[in-house]
Amino acid sequence: MSVKLSLVEPAIRVAVDVTFLRMELPPAPPGPALPADAVVTVATHCTVPFYRYLYNTVGQDYVWWLRRTAADAEIATILADPATSIHVLYRDGAPAGFYELERRSGGQTNIAYFGLLPHAVGQGMGNAFLRHAIDEGWTRGTKLLTVNTCTADHPRALPNYRAAGFTETRRVREIWPVPVRLGLKIPDHLRAG
Repeated sequence: MSVKLSLVEPAIRVAVDVTFLRMELPPAPPGPALPADAVVTVATHCTVPFYRYLYNTVGQDYVWWLRRTAADAEIATILADPATSIHVLYRDGAPAGFYELERRSGGQTNIAYFGLLPHAVGQGMGNAFLRHAIDEGWTRGTKLLTVNTCTADHPRALPNYRAAGFTETRRVREIWPVPVRLGLKIPDHLRAG
């Protein structure tokens, strides 16, 4: 008789409402400008450690966990995909945020990740940086721009996406098994029990 052992990684169950949004036409009026000391650069050869720094630092307060569990080889494959681009916001020469675009078939572009580093939150750059992501998302033959956010994200995320011109298409309740080993702070209101 053989016994098959199943090792299950300890996890915290996190309940979030995910809102999916879309934009069918580029916004007409010009968007707000970034501060004069800010610039966005495409990380054409983004390394896995730099990507992890951006992802982990931006997402540390918002339960960004999925890519934390991915192996370096998986992240490297994502970064090497020509359909993926990483755009980094710098202010006074230091990273202040990033967004990731996924160009999909049929002319759809998805803003996969978007956010500011903690020190840049509340500095008046969020709307201008979001507009930069939107404008860049509409390049290269995009016919539809999408994004999603959830109740674990910054409370201004959904209102900002709506104000920028995105419309809600659906909302889904998800339960995430966030591994305990990641050490993420899970707000009590998100714990599924």
